[in-house]
Amino acid sequence: MLQTLNGVVLHTLKYNDLWLLAEVYTEQTGRATFRLPLSRSRKRAARSMLFQPLSLVEMVVEIRPRSSIHTLKEVRAVHPFASIPYNSSKSAIALFLAEFLYRAVREEGENRPLFAYLYHSIVWLDASQANYANFHLVFLMRLSRFLGFYPNLENYVEGACFDLLNGTFSTAVEQQHAHFLMPEEASRMRTLMRMNYETMHLFTLSRAQRMRCLVVLNDYYRLHLPDFPVLRSMEVLKVLFD
Repeated sequence: MLQTLNGVVLHTLKYNDLWLLAEVYTEQTGRATFRLPLSRSRKRAARSMLFQPLSLVEMVVEIRPRSSIHTLKEVRAVHPFASIPYNSSKSAIALFLAEFLYRAVREEGENRPLFAYLYHSIVWLDASQANYANFHLVFLMRLSRFLGFYPNLENYVEGACFDLLNGTFSTAVEQQHAHFLMPEEASRMRTLMRMNYETMHLFTLSRAQRMRCLVVLNDYYRLHLPDFPVLRSMEVLKVLFD
């Protein structure tokens, strides 16, 4: 059965000399795997170029209910990028976020609010001309809301610690586990929760603080998602922002 799907490209892998496999988060069916033929023809080579990290695509695919891999028939760019592939900072952010989503978003089923969040975030990054240095931090913090473990701000008071394991602030650190942020870093986490794309440039973070926030967020996801790794693309961001 042929079906038209809107998707965000997360990951591609050369399966063999004939096929490329693409992991895509779709609006209609959640995460799915598609295969597209490899070829030296210009048309097929151009089609493969549409499957860059975080590309927004519309696909006509053949869905087979008993198969975990579906066949791509047609594809077009829904939002051709104006800046992400041509800006080294944005390309590094896109590569990192695509790998992060590939590891974090596993659900196979419709989640239109999550897809809308991904779509509009990527479009915002592509259109931004400045003040996007904190984009990936805000993106990851707000993504946790869709995955079910957004931190609880209700108990925050000045001097509180942040319990990474339970996602809450507390003034009494019970030594039941080691996953706590002390007050200075806990306050920075609260600041991060207050940011959005339009206001994040108003919050000043040094490069070291920004990198530390990224490490903390990666640790937070590792505590809440099984088998979530330390991402290799984090090193790219470290080099970029150093």
